[in-house]
Amino acid sequence: MSESRASAYTAGVVTALAWGLSFLSIKVSVAVLPPMTLGLARFVIASALLLAIVAVMGSDAAGRRGLSRLRFEARDFPSLAGAGLVGVTIYFLCENNGVLLLSASESSIIIGTIPVITMLSERLFLGTRLAKLQYFGSALSAGGVILIVAESLHLSAAPIGYLFMLGAALSWVGYSFITRPALARYGRIETTFWQSVFGAAGFLPFVIFERTDWSRVDGVIVLNVLFLGIVCSALGYLLYVHNLKILGAGVASVFINLIPVVSVVSSFFILGERMSGFQVAGAVVVIAGVWLATTGGKRPVIEDPRA
Repeated sequence: MSESRASAYTAGVVTALAWGLSFLSIKVSVAVLPPMTLGLARFVIASALLLAIVAVMGSDAAGRRGLSRLRFEARDFPSLAGAGLVGVTIYFLCENNGVLLLSASESSIIIGTIPVITMLSERLFLGTRLAKLQYFGSALSAGGVILIVAESLHLSAAPIGYLFMLGAALSWVGYSFITRPALARYGRIETTFWQSVFGAAGFLPFVIFERTDWSRVDGVIVLNVLFLGIVCSALGYLLYVHNLKILGAGVASVFINLIPVVSVVSSFFILGERMSGFQVAGAVVVIAGVWLATTGGKRPVIEDPRA
C-alpha cells in the first residue's frame, strides 16, 4: 500500500469518528439553536479557521502566498459555489432537521447508503470500474447499517426524519461529484475554504425566518458548536477532500459507513440511547464491509469518455 493511500485510509477513519460524534453534538445543539442557524454558526467558524490557516501558508505551485492563494477563475465559480450549496447548505438543511426529529443513532441510518449510491453513480455516469469485492463490501456495510437501526425504524414517531436524512445522503453524493473539477485545479484547503464560505452564505435566507432564544445558549452549546465548526466542518471536510482526491468518490465514501457505528456506540454511552444485540452485530458487519471495499479489490479505473 502506498504512503498516500495509507494516509487516506487513516484520514477516512478519523473523519468517520468525528462525523459520528457530530450527531451527538447536533442533537444537543439543535434543541437550542434552530437547524439553519446552527449550520450558519458552524460554517462561519470553519471558514474563519480555514482563512487563518491559508493566511500563514507558504507559496503554492504558482508562487502565490497567503490569502492570494484563494483567488480562483470565474469559470470555476459554478463548481466551488455549487459544491458549497449542495454539500453544505442543502446537506445540513436535511441533516439538522433529520436529527431534530430522530435520535442521534436513528438519524445516521440513511447516511449508510451513501457508498452504494456513490459507487453506482460512478459506474453509470463516469464509467468507473470497481472490483466485485468493492461492490460487495459496500453492500455488506450498508447491510450492517440496516442491522444497527432495524428495530428503531418501525418504532420511530417521526418517519419524516428519515426523508430528511435521505435528502442528506443524496446531496452528499452530488457534492462528491461536483467537487472533483475544483480539486483538479486548486489545493485541498483552498477548495474546502470556498465551499465553506458559499455553504455558509446559503444558510442566510433560511436563518431570517428562524427564531432563536439566545438566553438558552450556555457553555455546553458553545462547546458543541465549536466542535462542529472546528473539528467536524473545517478539519473534517479538509480530510474528506483529501480522500476524495486520492481514492475517488466511491472508495472515499465507504468510510461514511463507519459513522453510524460511532454514532450508535457513543449515543449509548453519552446520551443513554439503548443499543441492542442486532446493533452490535451490525457494527461488526459495517467494519468488515469497509475493510473489503477499501482493501479487497483493485484501485478503481475511470474510463476516459473521450477515448
